[in-house]
Amino acid sequence: MAPASVRIGNASGFYGDRITAVHEMLEGGRLDYLTGDYLAELTMLILGKDRMKDQSLGYAKTFLRQMETGLGLAVDKGVKVVVNAGGLNPHGLAVALRQLAAKVSVDAQIAFVNGDDIAPRAAELGLGTPITANAYLGGFGIKAALDRGADVVVTGRVTDASLTVGAAASAFGWGYDDLDAVAGAIVAGHVIECGTQATGGNYSFFREVPMDRPLGFPVAEVAADGTSVITKHDGTGGAVTVGTVTAQLLYEIQGPRYYNPDATALLDTVELAQVGDDRVAITGVRGEAPPKDLKVSLNHLAGVRNEVDVVITGLDVDAKAELFRAQFEAALPSAPAELTWELSRIDRADADTQEKASAVLRCVARDPDPKVVGRPFSATAVELALASFPGFTLTSPPGNGSPYGVFEPGYVDAGLVEHLVNQPDGVSVVIEPSPLRTEPIRDVSVPDSGPVADRGATRRAPIGEVVGARSGDKGGSANIGVWARGDDEYAWLDETLSVAKLKELLPETADLTVHRYRLPKMKALNFVIEGVLGRGVAENVRFDPQAKGLGEWLRSRVVDVPVRFGSPD
Repeated sequence: MAPASVRIGNASGFYGDRITAVHEMLEGGRLDYLTGDYLAELTMLILGKDRMKDQSLGYAKTFLRQMETGLGLAVDKGVKVVVNAGGLNPHGLAVALRQLAAKVSVDAQIAFVNGDDIAPRAAELGLGTPITANAYLGGFGIKAALDRGADVVVTGRVTDASLTVGAAASAFGWGYDDLDAVAGAIVAGHVIECGTQATGGNYSFFREVPMDRPLGFPVAEVAADGTSVITKHDGTGGAVTVGTVTAQLLYEIQGPRYYNPDATALLDTVELAQVGDDRVAITGVRGEAPPKDLKVSLNHLAGVRNEVDVVITGLDVDAKAELFRAQFEAALPSAPAELTWELSRIDRADADTQEKASAVLRCVARDPDPKVVGRPFSATAVELALASFPGFTLTSPPGNGSPYGVFEPGYVDAGLVEHLVNQPDGVSVVIEPSPLRTEPIRDVSVPDSGPVADRGATRRAPIGEVVGARSGDKGGSANIGVWARGDDEYAWLDETLSVAKLKELLPETADLTVHRYRLPKMKALNFVIEGVLGRGVAENVRFDPQAKGLGEWLRSRVVDVPVRFGSPD
C-alpha cells in the first residue's frame, strides 16, 4: 500500500556545496529519500577534463567522501539515496560505492542509471564533435532501480527535477500517464534541487531570513496526487516562505511550460500557500505530455583564455586606460582571435584610501592557439610596467592562460537514446521513453501588458523596494524572474516592466533579444535574455558569467514607484 506522502530531502545544489549537508539531513529529521544535485553545464565540462586525464574519473568525488559516513547512516535509517553525482561515469561511481560499502561493512544495494552519454555518437546524430554530449534523461530509470530494491541510485545526466520524480514515482507507482502528478513532482523537484536557495539563500529580501545558523536544506513532502509541501528540518537556519519558494521557482526557467523528459509542467498553474511555519504548499499543478526530443548538454573545448587586470589610480582614469590599451595592442606579437576590454569605475573622487581611488581595467584574450594568448600575451603587459601611465600596477602577475570551453544545447529524438538501469543484482534494464511524447507547444512571449494605470503620486526609488528577483544562466542566455508580494504591486509591475522598460533599465541588454512571460498566479514575470552570456559560463565573457547578480542589478534601478506602496523600514 502506497504511503499518503513521502519526505524527499535534498543535500546538494551543486558540485562543491556544503560537504556536511548529507550528514545533517540524515541526522536532522525524518526522510524517506535523500537526493543530491551535483551537475551543471560547467560541471560537465570540468568532469570532461577530469576524464580526459583519467578514464576512471568523471564523477563527483565529493559524494564518495560524503558516503564514507553517510552510507551506513542512510541504510540504518531506511533512507534511499538518489543523486546525479555519476556525471560522466556513473558506472565508475557505482563501483567505487560498492568498494566503499564493503570497506565500511554496510550491506547497501547500489544501482546506476546511464545511457545519457552520447558523445561517441554525437557526429552521427548531427551534434558535431564535442568533448561531452549528454542527453537529459527522466526519472523513470530511477523509479525502476528503487522498485528493484536499490538503497542508492547514482545517475549520469538526468534533469535536476528527475531525482524527485523518480523517488515519488516509485513510492506511488506512477506511470507516464499520471501527467498532473508527475508535473507536481517536477515542480517540487525544481524547488529543492538548488538546496538552500529554497530556504532563504540568494533571496532578495534576505533581511527577513534568519541567518544566524547555517541554512537548512529543503524537504519536499510529496503526496500521491503530486501536490507537495516544501519545508526543512526543525532547528535549522533560514526560512521557507511563499517568497523563498517563488524565488526558486523562477530560477533558470523560460516560459510557463517547464519541459522535462517525463512531463511538461505548466508553471502558470502553480498555486502557493503558507500553511505553517516553514511550510509552503504547492497545489494546482497541471501537466502536459513531454516533448518528443531530449535536450542534450554539449561542451566543446574552444581554446585558451588569458587576462590582464591593470589598476588605475587617481586622476585621468579614462585617459590612462586609453593610453595603456593603445600601447598594449600595438605591442602584442600576435592579435588574439578575441580581445575584449572592460573598465570598471569603482573609484571615487577625493578618496580616503588608495583602493577607493582606483579603477580596474581588464583585458581578456581568447584564441585557439595557446601560444598567442600565453606567455607572449602576459609578457607584453609586464614590459609596459615602466613605460605607460603613472601609477601602473597589476592585480596579480599574468599567467599562461587556461583552456576554456563553450556550452551549447542540442536536441535528439528520445527514441534514439538508450535509457539504461543497471540494477543491484546486475540485471540491465532498458527504460522505454514515454509513449505520450509530442511536439512541444511553444510559449509566446508578451512584450508588455498595456498602459500603466494611474495610482496617484509617485516617488523615485529602486524597483527592488517593491519587487524581488532571481536570475541565472541558461547556456548563453540568462533569465530574470521578478515577483511582487501583493496583488496591487503585481498589477503595477505587470504594467510597468515591459521589454522596452527592461532594456532601458539594463542598457547591456538593449541590442539583445528579450522574451517576457507572465505567471500571474505567482505574481511574477520572467524575462529571458538571449546571448547576454556569450557562449555560456565556461567562456566567461562577463564578470558575472552565471548572471547570478543580474536580477539584483535590476532591483537597484530607479523608477517611479507609487507612494501608496509605502517605503521599506
